[in-house]
Amino acid sequence: MIQNKNLHYGWFIVLAGMLCIFGCIGLGRFALGMLLPAMGISLNLSYSQMGLISTSNFIGYLLSVLLCGHLAARFGSRQLIFAALLLSGISMMLISTTSNLYAIILLYLLTGMGSGASNVPMMGLVSQWFVNKHRGKAAGLIVSGSGFAILLSGKLIPFLNQLSDYGWRLSWFSLGVVVVVIAVICVLILRNSPKEFGLLPVGTQKIAGNSIISNNTPISTEHNSLPKIIYHCAAIYFLFGYTYVIYATFIVTTMVQERGFSEDTAGDLWSWVGVLSLLSGPVFGTLSDRLGRKTGLIIVFFIQTIAYLLVALNLPDAFLYLSIGCYGVVAWSIPTIMTALVGDYAGPGKAVKVLGFVTFIFAIGQIVGPYLAGLLAEASGSFSSSFLMSAIMTGIAVLLSVLLKEKLS
Repeated sequence: MIQNKNLHYGWFIVLAGMLCIFGCIGLGRFALGMLLPAMGISLNLSYSQMGLISTSNFIGYLLSVLLCGHLAARFGSRQLIFAALLLSGISMMLISTTSNLYAIILLYLLTGMGSGASNVPMMGLVSQWFVNKHRGKAAGLIVSGSGFAILLSGKLIPFLNQLSDYGWRLSWFSLGVVVVVIAVICVLILRNSPKEFGLLPVGTQKIAGNSIISNNTPISTEHNSLPKIIYHCAAIYFLFGYTYVIYATFIVTTMVQERGFSEDTAGDLWSWVGVLSLLSGPVFGTLSDRLGRKTGLIIVFFIQTIAYLLVALNLPDAFLYLSIGCYGVVAWSIPTIMTALVGDYAGPGKAVKVLGFVTFIFAIGQIVGPYLAGLLAEASGSFSSSFLMSAIMTGIAVLLSVLLKEKLS
């Protein structure tokens, strides 16, 4: 493949990564919030059943991240990402063909498996292609793919729903086709290592002679200190997984069924989350490159706490708009910072394996969060208690971030 001398191929990896996340996470997960209201009416689903559908995706995600490190090591991240995206896309297409709740749950579980098995190795490639000081920016650009997907789903799904009483089926099928196309694009562009092109990671500095400074080594390789900090990171990531998905899954349902918004209006507002989130990864990833991962985590979790409280307190609609703004502006910041942080601690050689572990803990949070939120909403008749629970959890995440060590002794 011809290389542009002025543009490192690592940035083409970023472009493919954006498409990957657009498909596996953006369409495979975040489109669900737009699909649930019409699905709920058509299939007569309760709040808890909606929560169960969402939870099935995260169970699949959880199962897949357990194996990501081993599968990527054996087959390569490029091949794994391709197969996983195909699994997500085909299972989404099949959801459009059934009205059976249990079939939908099983198929969406497979979508989740594909999402996890493509997301983790894709983010792990950041540590292969970029040195420490550029990881936050690269990871931030990649995760912004989810924002484009939210923008698309917020506009496309209401339009398709207007075409037919079964517009949600057309939506599932259409989104699945897009994911399959993305799988093909990714396998053509992605490479497992810069060495395949005889390149060094982006940001490698050359000095006199043939010597180089890679700046691509772990912060600490001590046997005892690394596991401790990884468990700390995992706990923080768990709280993010537990909380952000409650908002993503149920905010549109809350607007439509509790606040009286039309589906079009709710879709427009959800699209604004997508627009605002486009900058969340790059901005806060770059911020963490400059100010430190710890500072970045504290800022983001504080803003998320405000977003959840503004919905939980049942304030006038103006505060709901502010909540959506707060959520959108930091939407993909935590995965961005966590990807960079894990790469900093573990180094490129162990990045996929360690990222797989912390993502496994994160996925547990995603499973528990929407299910409990659905149960709370069913018991109280409102999602206010669920959003209040989210605010408490992100408050705890702020405290854990304050206790995080930037460097290991």
